Amino acid sequence: MTTPWSMAWPTGLRPLAAAALALGLAATAAAQSAPANRVYVSSEKDHKVHVFDGKGERVGSIDVCQRPRHMMFNASRSQLYVCCGDSNQLGIVDLAQGRMTRTVALGDSPEIFDLSPDGKTAYVSIEDENVMAAYDLDKGGKLFEVKTGGEPEGILVMPDGKTAYVTSEVANVVHLIDLQSRKVLKNIKVGNRPRRFALAADGKELWVSNELGASVTVLATTDQKTLATVEFKVPGMRASDITPVGLAPSADGKTVWVGLGRANHVAEVDVATRQVRRQVLVGKRAWGLTLHPDGKTLYVANGLSDDMSLVDTQAGKALRSVPVGRVPHTVLVTP
Repeated sequence: MTTPWSMAWPTGLRPLAAAALALGLAATAAAQSAPANRVYVSSEKDHKVHVFDGKGERVGSIDVCQRPRHMMFNASRSQLYVCCGDSNQLGIVDLAQGRMTRTVALGDSPEIFDLSPDGKTAYVSIEDENVMAAYDLDKGGKLFEVKTGGEPEGILVMPDGKTAYVTSEVANVVHLIDLQSRKVLKNIKVGNRPRRFALAADGKELWVSNELGASVTVLATTDQKTLATVEFKVPGMRASDITPVGLAPSADGKTVWVGLGRANHVAEVDVATRQVRRQVLVGKRAWGLTLHPDGKTLYVANGLSDDMSLVDTQAGKALRSVPVGRVPHTVLVTP
């Protein structure tokens, strides 16, 4: 018969054994979560996710599937999901191990995705099939799909998990989809070529970037009515070169940063007044961006200069730019 560890140790050593076991369990738990203060950047042409520390120093890279684009963490930040547009897969990366451990097959040319609140389902825009498709992350199969307008991209699942918003770049609308009935409830007209979403004002507002409209449309999440249109102007730049895509709301809910694409700037917008506070020069085609959880640094992926800009949000200036492979797309950061 196997002797329990508590009986196998002499009485005086049991507390030491218990302490050692507790430390071991804590170390195991720490090893299963993502390393602290890491920045992850997907590189479309390198088929890698490049890894940096919070100051922009390179730490390493992770081989993933073909043409990695949009990324998300799971709730515990132990895994990173990466959507690969050429291999039609969702790659799942174990961050403690620093490698992709498995993939989920997707439709043709997947773009952006969001997760259900329980983390079990991925809702993915499938560009070439003009659908939003739902996939079981455990079993790997497709659950259902909902027809959308041409070239769906942005997806945002509401916190209650009942509805999702999806942009159609061709139709210039946002679809409101009921995830239970699997039907489009509303088609909301927005600006020209809508791309991405962000929630603001404690979830009461949905911000939609309009790439070819040089603007962001602000919708009410209660009735989907248009509350405002935030327009962008950059001195010395033509309106056609101001192409907003990425959105990054601050943790305190007071601002939303917007990547202005070919205008090579990011803009900080005040949520309450919907006025542009300031603009910061970064790299070429600033699309993907995210804020550090402490709000002090904005990380910007510049798709045409193949680098990432680090912006001091308090000073309102770029600190440095670092090379991140060919055609960086999405940036994620751990605290």
